[in-house]
Amino acid sequence: MDPLGAARAQMAFSLGFHMIFAALGIGLPLFMVLAEGLYLRTKRPEYLALARKWAKATGLLFAVGAVSGTALSFELGLLWPRFMEFAGPLIGPAFALEGYAFFIEAIFLGLYLYGWDRLKPVHHWLCGVPVAVSGAVSGILVVSANAWMQNPVGFELAGGKAVNIDPMAALFNPTWAVMAVHSTLSCYMASAFSIASVYAWGYLKGRRTDYQRAALRLAMTVGALVAFIMPFSGHFSAGHVAHRQPAKLAAMEAHFRTERGAALKIGGLPDTTRQEVPYALEIPFGLSLLAHHDPHAEVKGLEEIPRDQWPNVPLVHGAFQVMIGSGFALMGLSALYWAIFRKRRGELPDWVMRLLVPTGVMAFAALEAGWIVSEVGRQPWTIYGIMRTREAVTTAPYVEVTFFGFLALYTVLAVALGWLLLRLAGIEESGPANESGEKRPGEPERTGGREAHAPAHG
Repeated sequence: MDPLGAARAQMAFSLGFHMIFAALGIGLPLFMVLAEGLYLRTKRPEYLALARKWAKATGLLFAVGAVSGTALSFELGLLWPRFMEFAGPLIGPAFALEGYAFFIEAIFLGLYLYGWDRLKPVHHWLCGVPVAVSGAVSGILVVSANAWMQNPVGFELAGGKAVNIDPMAALFNPTWAVMAVHSTLSCYMASAFSIASVYAWGYLKGRRTDYQRAALRLAMTVGALVAFIMPFSGHFSAGHVAHRQPAKLAAMEAHFRTERGAALKIGGLPDTTRQEVPYALEIPFGLSLLAHHDPHAEVKGLEEIPRDQWPNVPLVHGAFQVMIGSGFALMGLSALYWAIFRKRRGELPDWVMRLLVPTGVMAFAALEAGWIVSEVGRQPWTIYGIMRTREAVTTAPYVEVTFFGFLALYTVLAVALGWLLLRLAGIEESGPANESGEKRPGEPERTGGREAHAPAHG
């Protein structure tokens, strides 16, 4: 394996793993705060039990995400030194501010985890709010650096180097807001449907308690809301890409020839040699309408772009189809869930739960596929239009050694996190209280502060 191939494989593998940790680390604190807020409002013990359980999971994800993110920061310097030399002064402020957000999250997460029964209920809940906010802000700041790579601004190019640098212009680059909104929503959606998936599985296994039902309702409320917002966010993202990265849009849609009134392709197997997309379903004028809000607008095709600047069209198009297909499937399942919920007054048949079980995988498939579209669609550029990926990679030998080393690291992190989360779930099921928060026979009463209302399994 050559250094470029090894470096790209290492970053792809590392980012693919890290995005799972990061998405749950962004989304789960929101559910933790919502659950405790509902407990404070309703005094229903199942919400307090959920807040306690999700707080512990948040702590685990925070720790694993910190290790994963630190490893990625080392990879940037080790594998892409030329990129860091050029881009460091421009994207440095985003990473510095992300560090502040990380420490704020760590401080308030500590207060939240160790503040149960030590802080007043409202004060404890307020400590959770910065955890949810700073987690989202951390992700948004990292996205700023990636958005700058997609749309490099804030400098002038002289002799292959960046001069007259304006870090604030780089930080607040025009692509940032569009990517930040879409990325953050995708994290919330992945977290929501992962929760729904887990508790739907538990429901099918016979755990049909108020605790289980509350978790499902909360997850599907957030999941449905985000699922129906995502198409609007995606539409704005696609329009932005059409304006600033026409090669990426052409790859997403496998659009080879420039034309007016371009059709929108659904599915298909792009053939880059013949520049055709057999088996695709075409919606007349759809691409022109979505990209430019004009059914007769001209859409630039790959034929106008030098062949050595084409992204991997089959991969980008396939990932785009997975993202769109998963998103619309989740919308449909959300609508079905709430229609049956209202009709059956909360008692859902098993077949609905079976449909919900794979939604967590579908949501993460959409998230990962979206990042494939974003990153592979930018190729062959590391900094779009400025620096190619092959120019940014290290010239040091034995890159494949670090590839296998980081492969081992992320495998260990994934296995450890999975084992810990399963152990956490096992403690929940074997604890002295059942999931509805009811005291088991023979269990002593708890007194003092919140414990009068809290189930022991929290």
